Amino acid sequence: MKVVSRFYRLSDAGTRTVTLTVDGTPITAQERDSLAAALLAHSAKASRRTTRLDTPRTAYCMMGVCFDCLVEVDGHANVQACMTQVREGMVVRLQSGLPEMRGRND
Repeated sequence: MKVVSRFYRLSDAGTRTVTLTVDGTPITAQERDSLAAALLAHSAKASRRTTRLDTPRTAYCMMGVCFDCLVEVDGHANVQACMTQVREGMVVRLQSGLPEMRGRND
């Protein structure tokens, strides 16, 4: 579902677009967008993640500090969408729930 973007672009002139797939649905983005910005611009939702109390999360800081934008990219889980530039053919899956942690009580 396309919604009104929360981002204001200064200029789209001459910027190429790329097509990526998000949960099986093709979307387009500007080739210099971060993945988090492209997801937010497309659906206003960059994640299906939740806190341990089941509160919804999404991209927040947009600079790699908060880890609220974790997604799966091309089969690799827990990728920070805000720190990843979109590219043609990228396959993205929105992650649900908390990221899996290894090392505690394993």
